[in-house]
This record gives sequence, structure tokens and C-alpha cells, in this order.
Amino acid sequence: MSTVTVERDDNILMIGVNRPRDYNLWNLEVIAEVSRAYRLLGDDPDLRVGVLFGHGERFTAGLDLLSVAPAIASGDVASVIPRDGYDPWNFLGEPCPKPIIIAAHGRCNTLGIELMLASEVAVAATGTKFAQLEVARGIFPLGGATFRLPMRLGPAGTRYLLTAEGFDAETAFRLGLISEVTPAGEHLQRAIEIARIIASNAPLAVQAALTSARAAERASRDVALAVLLERNAQIAASFDAAEGVVAMVENRKPVFRGK
Repeated sequence: MSTVTVERDDNILMIGVNRPRDYNLWNLEVIAEVSRAYRLLGDDPDLRVGVLFGHGERFTAGLDLLSVAPAIASGDVASVIPRDGYDPWNFLGEPCPKPIIIAAHGRCNTLGIELMLASEVAVAATGTKFAQLEVARGIFPLGGATFRLPMRLGPAGTRYLLTAEGFDAETAFRLGLISEVTPAGEHLQRAIEIARIIASNAPLAVQAALTSARAAERASRDVALAVLLERNAQIAASFDAAEGVVAMVENRKPVFRGK
């Protein structure tokens, strides 16, 4: 069974994370396959918009730390993005030049929030729960939340970045993380409807508008990335990072020592 489904719906590319038994955690394979799907979207002139969603009961519970930890610890964080793919987080590498819509439900943790922050439109079903959990696991976000959460959501974004507290879909909408809350079970259809509206517009104009919008935050992105790369090796090699992973596996509260 493929961990990522990729299907064409006219000029829309449907990209589905398909690890429902593993809470749709993103391992190296999922990251690579979604990145390549973004490349397919960007390079195919017949495709205009992408919709990213999760199969099963949730969008994603976050990163599969056991799979990705070696790459993080090596300091070469960007190595998780394949050379023949686009960066879904528009942080470690170049993004897809065409719009992406995120359709979330159930649970949207860590990298899922960062996907929303990097996308053009995000919708979520009522009842969806959000959390930027990294600091509670001894690490810190690697997909752009360190600068986009405070920049987009203001003081509330900084709060959720530093507390790892959860929040609901209505709060996400009020703060501007998502553009719409749908009734349960209708998030994906609504995302497709919005995608079709975007796809009906002039594609070159849409892409030019998107490029200009992204350029406005490029300087902030690059500065945040430089700091992240400088600090990542130190954080990844810390006692607290190891303790966070072990505590998660053992299903207990971690005991951090600040070293």
C-alpha cells in the first residue's frame, strides 16, 4: 500500500497521506513522496492547484521522529527533501510554484501546522485539534513555524510555539491559521471547491501573484533558516532531545534538564 496517494481530478492534483494505522505520521518516505507530488504539480502544465489531505481519522499526528531523527541529528536537515522534489514547507528548499490547499481533520500536529503556514489556503473540519508540540519533546520546529507562527498569528502564535498547548479549529480560524471551518466530513470537498475556483482563473497570473506574495517573506525565511541550521545540531545532540523521544516512546512525561 502506498504511503501517499496521488490522483488527478481534471487540473487539480489530489495528494493524500496514507498511513492511517500510524496516525499519518510523516516518515522519510512520506516526505519524499509528497515532495515529488509537489514537483509533479509544479512541472505539469495541465495541473493548476494541489490539494493535500489525510486518509483515515486524522490529517497528521506529526513527524515520525524515529524515522527522521538521524537526518535531524546529522545537522543536514534539508536532506529530507529529495532533489527531485519541492519543499512542502517552503523553508528548507524551493516551494511548488503553484497553489496548495490543505484539508485537515481530526488531528493536525507540528508539521501539519507548518504545512498550513506554507500553503495558500487551509480548511479544517470542526473538531480538528492542533498543537505545535516540538518544545515539549526536547526539540524545536524545523519547518518554518519558528518565524511564521509569530509573524502570522502574532502573540498567540508565539504562545503556541513556546507552550505546546493545543487549540481547536475555531481558534485556528479566529487567529488566521486557517481560512475556513467546515462541518465534520466536509473539509475535503470544500478544499476541492476552492481549488476549482482558483483553477478557473488565469494560471500564469495566479502563479505570478503567488510568487510576489512569497517574495515578501523571503528575507525573514532565510534569516530564520540560518539560525535554525546553526542551532539544530546543538539541540539535536542534547540530553533533552533524547529524553523527549524516549519519553514519547514510553508514553510518559519527559524530565528535561536544560542540557
